[in-house]
Amino acid sequence: MNHLFDVSKKTALITGSSSGLGLAFAKGLGRAGAQVIINGRNSNRLEQTCETLSQEGLRVLSACFDVTDKQSVDAAIESLLQEAGKIDILVNNAGTNLRTPLEDYTEADWDTTMNTNLKGAFLVAQAVAKRMIARNSGKIINICSMQSELSRQTIAPYAASKGGLKMLTKGMAVDWARHNIQVNGLGPGYFKTELTKPLYEDADFDTWLCSRTPSQRWGSPEELLGTLIFLCSDASNYVNGQIIYVDGGLLASI
Repeated sequence: MNHLFDVSKKTALITGSSSGLGLAFAKGLGRAGAQVIINGRNSNRLEQTCETLSQEGLRVLSACFDVTDKQSVDAAIESLLQEAGKIDILVNNAGTNLRTPLEDYTEADWDTTMNTNLKGAFLVAQAVAKRMIARNSGKIINICSMQSELSRQTIAPYAASKGGLKMLTKGMAVDWARHNIQVNGLGPGYFKTELTKPLYEDADFDTWLCSRTPSQRWGSPEELLGTLIFLCSDASNYVNGQIIYVDGGLLASI
């Protein structure tokens, strides 16, 4: 059965992967044998991350580009294909969350949230999918969220963007399935990362979350890797347009 989950001959591009969950995804796929391409906008941080992963023995390339800029995306993908030869897997992970009461949310912040979380996923997937279509093969995993299904105070625009990403995932699957491309979503629950530090250091929120989640704890980023590798591998060849939530049972209990 191991061959079903084998990604050792694959090349994976993970956007927003110089830190946080994206970095965990890059490490997980790299340790599973894939060649990984990490992405970010800060070239210095990106190169440092690339060097760290290389020292671990992983096969890693880096690509500095802004997912919200079509010209930057298209140029980067073209350059990567010349360097790596192919992109078998795309993990659309780049995202942002600006927590503000909705009545105070500025138009500029709205645009930043939508452009990063939704438009960016569209632009990168479109650029990569054109090449996948030519090869009649590919895996695209969009990193959704529990907020693809529900919202909380101060994150309405984020929830709107992740709800949109859920439906974009389904639309991509419908359009590209005939080209042997599987497009699915991975929806993390609450995981301890740099971005969620203000939440897990908030004693009231931590108590609420642990009491509300059936598993009674936060998730560890490594606990997302099994589902990710499944979605990146031949084991998921007939899985398309689905969102798999990894949340300790939280959505099931609401």
